[in-house]
Amino acid sequence: MIPLRDEMPTHRTPFVTYALIALNVLVFIFQYLFSAGDPELVYSFAMVPALVTGNYGLWPYLTIFTSMFMHGGLTHIGGNMLYLWIFGDNVEDAMGSGKYLFFYLLGGVIASLTHILTSPNSQVPTVGASGAIAAVLGAYLVLYPQSRVVTLIPLGFFMRVTLLPAVLVLGLWFVLQFFQGVLSLGGPDVGGVAFWAHIGGFAAGFLLAKLFATRRQPQYWERW
Repeated sequence: MIPLRDEMPTHRTPFVTYALIALNVLVFIFQYLFSAGDPELVYSFAMVPALVTGNYGLWPYLTIFTSMFMHGGLTHIGGNMLYLWIFGDNVEDAMGSGKYLFFYLLGGVIASLTHILTSPNSQVPTVGASGAIAAVLGAYLVLYPQSRVVTLIPLGFFMRVTLLPAVLVLGLWFVLQFFQGVLSLGGPDVGGVAFWAHIGGFAAGFLLAKLFATRRQPQYWERW
């Protein structure tokens, strides 16, 4: 399932969400232009769990933040920015821009720490905003449980666009991440998706959403 947009309006312009999307895109362009012939540039700013747990100084800890704005390819950044575009504006609307920015970064940190705890000796560089965006998805599920999402469903050679409850779209996303995360435990140290970062970020957003939200959330029938 590919979400296209939600039906929940916002009451203020989501400047932070727009800025986060722009910053991620700019960093990705920088990666493409300057690191094609120098992969060490990417590795220097990616988060490597073994370096964080191995007492190699302050810099490995700072890569928890730098890695949040890097991506491994067009599909990676495209999918992440699509989810941030659809769900981030409403979460920012509920929290206010300042709290939302702190919440986003905190979610990314918790996601990275979850990945480190489950793979403390991994030497595979980790990049992506997925953990922070997973926190946004968890918060959206708490704050707008009655929202509906316009979703593209591939059916073989056919595509169908339908309206689905956000609980179903985001709930299935989390279940898939959890199932794949459990299967990855104890597996070989190879490159791939940091499923536990997604799980940790989503759980953090789900648990912290009401703490950060300042605006009364409209009921679904009040959205117009």
